[in-house]
Amino acid sequence: MARIAGVDIPKQKRGVIALTYIYGIGQSRAKDILKKAEVDEDKKVHEWNDDEIGAIREAVGAYKIEGELRSEVHLSIKRLMDIGCYRGIRHRSGLPLRGQRTKNNSRTRKGRRKTVANKKKVTK
Repeated sequence: MARIAGVDIPKQKRGVIALTYIYGIGQSRAKDILKKAEVDEDKKVHEWNDDEIGAIREAVGAYKIEGELRSEVHLSIKRLMDIGCYRGIRHRSGLPLRGQRTKNNSRTRKGRRKTVANKKKVTK
């Protein structure tokens, strides 16, 4: 396994796909990185030599990834919650932020259903 930016990337996958295992790198950024490092996109990770891995590490170093990116995203969300804007309130209450309806869907944000029991009628 090659280790780039503190992440073990799978050696049996193509380079473009393997780089997406790093937080903050998608397919388009992975293609850019391999182009800058002058490595073929279709080459599998176990076929990379030490010079290519070094060039890829250098190209990846130019981007904000992994821990640095995670902390930036976390601080952005915390800022929204602190100023009490609409998006911050939705984050705080665990509801969707971008105008989706919540009557039927949004189970990803709300979590599992919580069953609410009906009130029993009083019998005379």
